[in-house]
Amino acid sequence: MNTEALIESLTQNVPPVRRNAVGWRLAVGLIGGGMVTIIVIALMLGLRSDLDLAMRGFNFWMKWTYTISLGTIAIWATARLARPDGARPPSLWLVVLPLAALAGFGAVELARTPSADWLAMWLGHSWRICSLMVLLLSAPIFIGFLWSFRRLAPTRLRAAGGTAGLAAGAWAATLYCLHCPEVSAIFVLTWYTLGIVLAAGVGALLGPRVLRW
Repeated sequence: MNTEALIESLTQNVPPVRRNAVGWRLAVGLIGGGMVTIIVIALMLGLRSDLDLAMRGFNFWMKWTYTISLGTIAIWATARLARPDGARPPSLWLVVLPLAALAGFGAVELARTPSADWLAMWLGHSWRICSLMVLLLSAPIFIGFLWSFRRLAPTRLRAAGGTAGLAAGAWAATLYCLHCPEVSAIFVLTWYTLGIVLAAGVGALLGPRVLRW
């Protein structure tokens, strides 16, 4: 059998892939992993006792806008890298925008706060555990993405693992806001971002091992 005949035989009776199949697959992985993360937060950490009041304030939505923006950009990049063409994710540079916006809020906070209080505002009450908690809570979501990748075909495995880790970290940070009482922009910019970056780094390290197909 020549090459053309072989290709023709392989392409016969191939069912069409529905539109947005990659996005739906990643969404299912995100929702499944996110539900596990929420359960862990509720049972082991506890939700904020003042969550209803906090959700009416600016600072809570500032945190959510930041983490959700990062998570959305990372999901977009991951969906791009999940395809076998191995193209570079054109959207990843957009992470600069939420970072710059939050840095702007942080600068305003510092300008309005006496310099003697800057350290307390930066460290908050949970800086020692915040980044680690974001990293640990990202694990179920990253595992959900691994399930999603079982029917996808990434070729740039380290990059795909990195963006999946970035997405897992960002969405874990989003859910962690349901527990974390910290409100300072400079705290979120430092310690939340560190946890998200660590998740992205772990994803990049694991990508070549766990995303092979």
